[in-house]
Amino acid sequence: MKVFLKSKIHHAKVTHKNQNYVGSIFIDQWLLEKSNLAEHERVDVFNVTNGNRWTTYVGAEPKHSGFVRVNGAGARLCEPGDTLIIVAYELLDDLKQKPKMILVNDNNEFVKYL
Repeated sequence: MKVFLKSKIHHAKVTHKNQNYVGSIFIDQWLLEKSNLAEHERVDVFNVTNGNRWTTYVGAEPKHSGFVRVNGAGARLCEPGDTLIIVAYELLDDLKQKPKMILVNDNNEFVKYL
């Protein structure tokens, strides 16, 4: 088995953060659907703005809200307006299909598949 990229949201902007929440990253439901991410799925988050990286799980924000909310310990690693790359992986014997990778604009709206 090998670890392959499954999903990627490229250049999402942090809209909110809450250190007092129990953890996770909440993402606009529309972006979850476009990138093939699911609620409670494990993701790695890379902060392009400051270089911080962490692992958490996904929650859903309302569809077309544009929200990307970082909670818990991850909220100490970013600020609203920071640019993130959010990725998920899967274990496979061989890559059978290309990963779903999306680019979003500064308002966290889907732009195109990468």
